[in-house]
Formats: sequence, C-alpha cells, structure tokens
Amino acid sequence: MRKRERENPCGVCGHYHKYEEGEVCGICGHRMPDVSEKSSSIQVSAFPSEILPEFLFLGSYDNASRAELLKTLGISRILNTVPACQNLYKNSFTYHCLQDDQNLAFDDAIHFLEQCEKDRARVLVHCMLGKNRSAAIVIAYLIKSKGWNLAQSLQWVKERRPSVELNQEVYQQLQEYEQKIFGSLQNQPSPVIPAFASPVTSFNFGFPKPSDLIPAPAFNNSSAPLLFSCPAFDVPPQGFTFGAAHNQHNASESPLNGNQNPNGNDVSMDGS
Repeated sequence: MRKRERENPCGVCGHYHKYEEGEVCGICGHRMPDVSEKSSSIQVSAFPSEILPEFLFLGSYDNASRAELLKTLGISRILNTVPACQNLYKNSFTYHCLQDDQNLAFDDAIHFLEQCEKDRARVLVHCMLGKNRSAAIVIAYLIKSKGWNLAQSLQWVKERRPSVELNQEVYQQLQEYEQKIFGSLQNQPSPVIPAFASPVTSFNFGFPKPSDLIPAPAFNNSSAPLLFSCPAFDVPPQGFTFGAAHNQHNASESPLNGNQNPNGNDVSMDGS
C-alpha cells in the first residue's frame, strides 16, 4: 500500500493520502468533495474565476495547486485564506496566508490586495473550495475599494463564480465589516454653515445692496424730488407739429406739387 501511494500521489495537491477513500490530507487539508458537492449542477472549473479584469481571481485549492496554469494566466501572487492549506510553490509565487481560521482578517487581506493592485500584479484568492472564506475576502475588498454595499458585492462575485455559498458565520462577519465601513458615514451629522460675527465687505460696483433702503416716491409733496421726473427741453412749443398738419405743410412746399391732378383722379394717359 505504501508503494502504491508513493507511485500515485494525489493528483490535486501532490501529497500522499488516500484521496479516493475520502481521507483528508494531513499536510494541506485537501479532501474528496462531499456527495452534495458532486451532485451539484455547478461544474467546478480548473480555471479560477476572474473577478476583476487582469487583477483579481477567486478559486479553490485545486486551482492554486496548478502552477503552470496560474503562470499562464499571469498570476504571480496568492492569498491563502486557510491556515491549514500549504503554500506549495513558494519559489514561484508570492504568498500571503491568513493565520486565523475562525475570524477573517479583512484589513490584513485587503492591505495585501491593495499592494498587489498598486504593483499591477495579478493575485489569486483561494480557500479549500473557493466558495466561502476566499469569496468573503473578495467581497470585503469590493466593499472597501469600490464603495459597494454587501448585496451589490455579493451579486458581482456570484455572477462570476456561481458556486459561491457563504455560511452564516462568514456572512455575519461581512455584515459587521460593512457596518464598519459605512456606519461612520451614515451617522455623520450634516455640515453646519458657519455664521460670521461681523459683516463681510462686499463689492457692489455702484449698485445698491439688497439691505440698502430705497426712498419711496412722493407724489403729493412738491418739494420732494420726483422719482420719474424728466429734464425739461428748451424748445418752443410752436416748433412741434403733430399728425396730418405736418404732412400737408410739407406737401404744399414740395416741388412735385405742380404735377398733381387737381381733381384727385388718376392721371389720364395719352392715346387712350
């Protein structure tokens, strides 16, 4: 039996354990999927799921164990969310492993992902099956970096990896993290406009300010200046003529007056 195990190690993790019989690997924790997982209609791909283009990938330990595939995808860094999972290729990839197997260290993981994004490095986030702990880390990163709420971030991840299924404990931790991110913004009081103790000098360019008092027009007081008074023009009244009188005066002096028909009829034409 020992000889067969040495000749045929586990095809997923590369360690020697009775994978076919459901034995959990003592080194990395790899195991045979449950019956419910086998009967699921969702097919687990050998490729990790691309959550954010050319940057963030979500997958399982099976995906993380395929070094050549990861290199083909351009992935150079790996975030391991399960302390029991062994980092298999320390010489080929940059690893970051979360140490707490109960509570997810969101801040620690997000700091590592932010550094990866700053360095333009593609990173794989994985747990054992790629549907609970690692998915929660990716969702928390979307909440922090994109400003999305929990429901939006979860929907975004599930659309790209339908096998994601958060348990109640992990989901509650995400709710608390969402409250931590957005709670301070929601409870922040409305900004108060400061009140100036002294009047502020303003420019009015010769126009009255709204606070200035405008004197009301006086119609019965002859001594008060009239608001709508007009300047008097020094022109004699006989210099103005109005209406048809002006036109008749001009018509009598017109040099064309001699050619007009005295009868007021049309001018007769010769040869008619």
